[in-house]
Amino acid sequence: MSKQDNMIEFPTANEPHFKMIDVGRKRPTRRRAVAVGTITMGAEAFEHLKNGTLPKGDVLALAEAAGITGAKKTPELLPMCHTLPLDQVTIHCALNEEDHSVSVYCQAVAFAKTGVEMEALTGASNALLTIWDLTKGVDPDLEIGAVRLLVKTGGKSGVYTNPNGIPDWLAAQLPDGQSLKGKRAAFLVMSDRAASGEYEDKSGPILKALLEGAGADIVDHSVIPDDAETIETHIRSICNAHKPDLLIASGGTGPGPRDVTPDVLEQISDRMLDGLGDVLRTESLHFTDTAWLSRMTAGMVGSTLVIAFPGSPKAVKECWDILEPFLGDALNKIAKQGFGA
Repeated sequence: MSKQDNMIEFPTANEPHFKMIDVGRKRPTRRRAVAVGTITMGAEAFEHLKNGTLPKGDVLALAEAAGITGAKKTPELLPMCHTLPLDQVTIHCALNEEDHSVSVYCQAVAFAKTGVEMEALTGASNALLTIWDLTKGVDPDLEIGAVRLLVKTGGKSGVYTNPNGIPDWLAAQLPDGQSLKGKRAAFLVMSDRAASGEYEDKSGPILKALLEGAGADIVDHSVIPDDAETIETHIRSICNAHKPDLLIASGGTGPGPRDVTPDVLEQISDRMLDGLGDVLRTESLHFTDTAWLSRMTAGMVGSTLVIAFPGSPKAVKECWDILEPFLGDALNKIAKQGFGA
């Protein structure tokens, strides 16, 4: 850890009562959250609201504006919330004739290091309170309830959905988590010590779980030493025999003399795709200042996209999180370029 990452320790025996979470080493990702709440009123007030005839004007239009404002003001209202660059806030009001209620949905979106669920909840709450304020003159017997988070996406947690269920229209818009469904995949782990049995391979099981979790059909996997000839033989054998869409080669990407995976890949690839390595290095800087030392890269061996990952379990998971959101789409585009099996 670099010196600038260390928190300054103040000379006092008293611990602070509160602590804002340090998100400096988290990687920004596309964050999205949807919250909902409901306000219930009498039949007369509901009819006025529906027809736009309440004394204070167009309630729903103002509620939308207030909800957006509330979401943007969240860090000012909640002391421990980070200030986020919100990309979008949307408010949707649904009228429920059966019980004379209005359900307010708030969606907040940001490209950030932490989630936007509090912004979505605050936006929904502020819109509901605005409806109350504009309706109370006709009906003081109002009730706000069931304010809850429905969906949260982005970050390490992936997709969260409310355990009590979400509307069908919202569920239909969520990613299914099967970005590699229908794809064939393989992985190789390059490690002298793991191949000799000196220690247990931990990167392979992680890759297996990640690929299977994404819906891929794993056609081959092996643990081999950091030997150029062995690496070349295995990559060629897997690509020729199984023609997987994706092969992840984990290990041997450092600057050391036994780190030869990128060299082998460059030698046997029909063409290199260095941009993937650039993306991995750039995004990995959020985790470690020495990311530029890694020689992560990728290339096409026949119809197979081969990506060279680092060997540590932590780095494997971090690199997967960087690539997974667009990996399936990338494989589809590669296939359209004439690399079909």
